Amino acid sequence: MNFSQWSRSLVKTLAVVLALALPTALAISSADARVGGGFSSGSRGSRTFSAPPSTTTAPGSTSQFNRTYSQPGAGMSTSAPSRGGLFGRGGGFLGGLAAGFLGAGLLGMLFGGGLFDGLGGLSSFLGLIIQIVLVVFVVRLAMSWWQRRNSPQAAYAGADAGPQTNYRSGLGGGLGSGLGGGFGFGANSAPLEIKPADYAAFEHLLGDIQSAWSNEDVAKLHTLATPEMVSYFEQDLAQNRARNAVNKVTNVKLLQGDLAEAWREGETDYATVAMRFALTDKTVDRNTGAIVAGSEQPGEVTEVWTFARRQGSPWELSAIQQTN
Repeated sequence: MNFSQWSRSLVKTLAVVLALALPTALAISSADARVGGGFSSGSRGSRTFSAPPSTTTAPGSTSQFNRTYSQPGAGMSTSAPSRGGLFGRGGGFLGGLAAGFLGAGLLGMLFGGGLFDGLGGLSSFLGLIIQIVLVVFVVRLAMSWWQRRNSPQAAYAGADAGPQTNYRSGLGGGLGSGLGGGFGFGANSAPLEIKPADYAAFEHLLGDIQSAWSNEDVAKLHTLATPEMVSYFEQDLAQNRARNAVNKVTNVKLLQGDLAEAWREGETDYATVAMRFALTDKTVDRNTGAIVAGSEQPGEVTEVWTFARRQGSPWELSAIQQTN
């Protein structure tokens, strides 16, 4: 077997691996379709690119933002939102154009051609090298993403060590215990005290946002989240409609929560909290009601939510981050 034949055999093998990996990743994504779609989205003011402190509820790290208006070194920005990278929801799993490009190449390989045969053909040695590098790169991204989404939630590790509390009853061992009774301190920001009424507001927002999402009530979402977060919700809802599907999240119940940090920037207050909550997450066919992803079985999720409010205004959801 000469080098050219060996190279084409390697590329075809990688194409098969990728063809098997992508549907698996897509299935996982569609089953993880609650508010935010399992991605890290939003802004945390000047701390957007600083990881929140770990807490009892979420002792592990948090994922960096896939989608955010903020720019490094700045606070809240009014620039256009990030497209979310290769796996961002803003443009679909790979993005419409990228998906079409890659799909054409994969079909070319699987049917005996090169990666670029389906797009006009590149027969040079350089074209072959590009094929191999591109396929290996995408395979590694897909498998890394798949492993991250399916790894055990580190936040569950300490669940049995403390009381299973909610915001209202857990101020001693749950929410509020992360930073010495509800105070957060940080550079270039003032400390902020989070009170029981604030914890109750966070818990209500958790349920109200999931309910408005399930009802596709964008007007309601605008009263519960920042314009940035609503823009992401609208993108995700549009993708569901394009698939003739609707995501239903029910039976939401906070199991445990605690404060990671709280601070004030100018006229805006911020509070980042870790929350472990139960829910039933399913996606159904819009016409028949048949379940196409998820199930009727309840599950548990641990996420880190950031809330923001202007002085004299109620709290709104400003960011959702996934735990690693």
